[in-house]
Amino acid sequence: MPSVNLDEWVRPGPTAAQRRTDVWIGLAVAAVALANLFLTRDLGDPGDVAPLPEQVAWVLAITLPLTLRRAYPDVVAVLIGAAFIGGQFRGSQEQQVTIGALFAAIYALGAWGRDRDRARILRLGIIGAMFAWLVFGFVFLAGDFGGPAEKASVAFNWFVVNAAFFAFGYLMGDAAWQHVRRSQALEDQAAELRITQEAAAERAVLGERVRIARELHDVVAHHVSVMGIQASACRRALDKDPDRARVALTAVEEGARTAVDELRRMLGALRAGPAPVAEEVVPNAGVDRLEEITDRAREAGLTVRYAVYGDPVPLPESLSQAVYRILQEAVTNTLKHAHARTLDVRVRYLSGELELDVTDDGRGGAPSAGGMGLVGMRERVAVHDGALEHGPHPGGGYRVRARFPYQAGVTL
Repeated sequence: MPSVNLDEWVRPGPTAAQRRTDVWIGLAVAAVALANLFLTRDLGDPGDVAPLPEQVAWVLAITLPLTLRRAYPDVVAVLIGAAFIGGQFRGSQEQQVTIGALFAAIYALGAWGRDRDRARILRLGIIGAMFAWLVFGFVFLAGDFGGPAEKASVAFNWFVVNAAFFAFGYLMGDAAWQHVRRSQALEDQAAELRITQEAAAERAVLGERVRIARELHDVVAHHVSVMGIQASACRRALDKDPDRARVALTAVEEGARTAVDELRRMLGALRAGPAPVAEEVVPNAGVDRLEEITDRAREAGLTVRYAVYGDPVPLPESLSQAVYRILQEAVTNTLKHAHARTLDVRVRYLSGELELDVTDDGRGGAPSAGGMGLVGMRERVAVHDGALEHGPHPGGGYRVRARFPYQAGVTL
């Protein structure tokens, strides 16, 4: 998704719901202004005012355009500004609500004007026309103000107060437009960040699959090599020692089955086919070397409890490597992110299932950096048709538990 150029950004028009809201607001403002007009007339006749029908027309001309204030802010602002001056010139008695409508029009033009240069010029033009009208009125009525003190009071009320009023409407409109522009920029940046994170997660998944496949490739190559050695031994002993040849053939058979199973896993891991990613290679990594990982955790300052439950059984080499890698990643996450003091590692040999349970007493948060280590864990468990659980532990800290089904004796 391309970034929005803020210098060229144009605010989208109002939604259908916003347009409907504007219609109801405009009608409500018109109704209130008309009611205020009749209440003002009941207070007495100030003298030289327009007839009631004309005053009603001026009130409606000033307020009804608000029904389109966000759809056509420039047209609405010009219409309301012109109608306001016309109503003032003709002596319309309603001013309290109509001055609010004028403020709303100036604000809407600043907040919703698509052409910023035109919006700025129109607002300044309307404000300039209002002040020209104030100057005209002040000069025309100067003789009715009395002494200098009264004139100064009127001048302050007309010019200073109105200057603050119009400046507030102008600046508020600009602030609203800037807020929406910044919000749009943040949304675009968030969308780009999500795409980047998704791409990084995908690369991590694919890279982990290649690493797993590379390990499985070594396992398959090992089994094939052993099969070759056993087949050669069988050929030499076939005539002289049939029992020995039978044992060799059995080993070949078991090796072939295991190799086919590991090959299936390797091809499954490679189903997305990315470029290889470099990793630290640990020769002969497996369950028999898990204590090396816990020893390194002790050296890093953790109090480690390591225990094995059940009777250890021979495991397929790829599964053994997967258990090693998962414990390695879990301990790495604990050291980097958990701020833990203790680490509990349990390996359980259950009936047809191996369980690895790793718990720390840290702050219980998920690993940072997008959880790429968890991606690798999930991939390794999935390759072996297992199950992975991870998350904050009820008693505090963080827990990773992986279960792997296995067939006893299927190894070579």
